[in-house]
Amino acid sequence: MTRAVTIKHVAEEAQVSIATVSNTMNRPARVAAETRVRVLEAADRLGYVPHAAFNANAPTSRKRLGVIAPFRAYPSYAMRLNGILEVFGADRTDIVVFDHPSASRSPSPRLASLPFTGAFSGLVIMGIPVDTGLGERILDRELPTVLVDSTHPRFSSVVLDEEHGTRIAADHLLARGFERFVYVTEGQVSNDYISQGKRRLSGFKRALAERGVPEERVQPITARSGDVMAGRAAAEVIQTLARDGRVGVLAGHDTLAAGILAGLRDAGMPVPERVGVMGWDGGDVVEALGLTTVRQPLTESGRLGAERLLATMRDGSGPLERILLAPMLAEGVTT
Repeated sequence: MTRAVTIKHVAEEAQVSIATVSNTMNRPARVAAETRVRVLEAADRLGYVPHAAFNANAPTSRKRLGVIAPFRAYPSYAMRLNGILEVFGADRTDIVVFDHPSASRSPSPRLASLPFTGAFSGLVIMGIPVDTGLGERILDRELPTVLVDSTHPRFSSVVLDEEHGTRIAADHLLARGFERFVYVTEGQVSNDYISQGKRRLSGFKRALAERGVPEERVQPITARSGDVMAGRAAAEVIQTLARDGRVGVLAGHDTLAAGILAGLRDAGMPVPERVGVMGWDGGDVVEALGLTTVRQPLTESGRLGAERLLATMRDGSGPLERILLAPMLAEGVTT
């Protein structure tokens, strides 16, 4: 009889404590990136299944789907998950969710090992670059996999038209008469991949240049993180720039934009008379608060990814697809 692999076996294999294994599975942000990779690789080799997914080993007629994303770092992935649930909720499928650290804040941003092994019918990876080696292992396992908000040449993906989004933002801010422009991103720890923040900054600068705005009038600001407090800190720099003219700000996501807006208002900076603020992502709560944002089709992206995965799970094969979605402007009172 094959022994049941426990957390103790994983700890021994990875040469770490049981607590470190537990944190890797449940609170990955508390574990150094190199240690986290070592633990996950050990779990992968041993065939360890975390407690949340343990019952997947039991005989059942239900399918089980793994969904991996930086859920705690970005609220937008919960909305994408809603789209996945729309497709699989009525399909006798159990959804097992795994949180992953934000790629931008990790020194090892690529997903190099799965936090589970075996007993899954399919996998959705959202917002995390996939290591080439892991991609090959997934293909070797014949585990149907679809990427959302991420790409890999061997998997179907659902992604946003970033160029279109930055053009929308540039056109809107120019139409509102802003004279200088700022793009605020949380930056990234590793240069191992091209982040969304880098792509959006390049697209924003390119769109403004095509409309006659010289590069010296576009100021990138790298926030120390992606939270509200980091947005408030960026607002201090923006206030200084606003002394020389009206400033139009595009933030990398809505949480940063909310922090920028709060910081400007606390300082008495007139919004949007002196500074206009745009976010990126969208959603009912953000738009109800009046923030102008580049609205992503978040729920739709999750739904489309789930539909593509379901087709692959049923048919066993099919052509690779790259589904490109267009964002829209959601105009509020902040521009």
